[in-house]
Amino acid sequence: MEKKPAFLITIDTEGDNLWGPQKAVATRNASYLPRFQELCEKYDFKPTYLTDYEMANSREFQELGRRIVKENTGEVGMHLHAWNMPPDFQLTADDQTYHPYLTDYPEDIMRAKVELMTRLLEDTFGTRMLSHRGGRWAFNETYVQILIDNGYEVDCSVTPNVSWKDTPGDPEGAGGPDFSRFPDHAYFIDPSDISRPGDSALLELPMSIMRCAFEPANRMRGLFGEFKPVRKVLDALFPPLIWLRPGKSSLKEMLGLVTRAVREGRDYVEFMLHSSEFMPGGSPTFTTAGHIEDLYSDMDRLFDAVSRHFKGYTLAEYYKTFTPPGADRQD
Repeated sequence: MEKKPAFLITIDTEGDNLWGPQKAVATRNASYLPRFQELCEKYDFKPTYLTDYEMANSREFQELGRRIVKENTGEVGMHLHAWNMPPDFQLTADDQTYHPYLTDYPEDIMRAKVELMTRLLEDTFGTRMLSHRGGRWAFNETYVQILIDNGYEVDCSVTPNVSWKDTPGDPEGAGGPDFSRFPDHAYFIDPSDISRPGDSALLELPMSIMRCAFEPANRMRGLFGEFKPVRKVLDALFPPLIWLRPGKSSLKEMLGLVTRAVREGRDYVEFMLHSSEFMPGGSPTFTTAGHIEDLYSDMDRLFDAVSRHFKGYTLAEYYKTFTPPGADRQD
């Protein structure tokens, strides 16, 4: 039987509604995650919960995470919000407002935060930390080397076709990473240039984000890009980018992305959401109980369609199966 491609579910497992400034971060969303885990297990999918400092210290999530690790029904990985965890380092006038990227900090502070998070998660959940996503998609060559030095095997911070340069962290910093010219497929990272394949042991699994496949719309965007009324209509009819992420894309668009991935013979698709988005009011996107029910209805239909063509893997499991095109498996 031909091997099915992988369906990768990545959940940024973090405090409630971190989109705005907060002096005290709550983790009530942890109590809403068992329902999502049950949906995944219904289709034999294995989510990877990329966990930040607050959720690592949440007793409710600790209980769920330990059960998932014990039963091998998912994975716990690392997610790091630099402004919300020790060691303390005041980078800006108000880090809780500006939410600096980890890459805004000095290298020794970056390294100390990664090492602390890694130890905390491994001690709390009794498993090695192998998978990672940068908070706010933060990523650069220094960050990659720190991950490699701490034994990580998989990263999923890259959002192909997307630049975060205009999304500030430290007001005196350079903004977020620019992934607009990065690969949209799995590759072992070159630590000296993270936008290209290399010979490190760190595997990059970019988020599933596809450009609009309707070329006439893309050409018209190029012609009328400065004329906002036309651009607005084009973007509504033919979104320039489709994410495998509820709230960013509609169910129809996500189903179309999955169909296209099958047609193009892609080895995986990667779904993402934030843990707080499963809780009413835990995010700007899903603010009511009705929104949550609609979200689950869409995810159930999406997962049913995906299950016909894809097999569920954690990020670490996928790493064990990956062979670069035209190369032998690296150990």
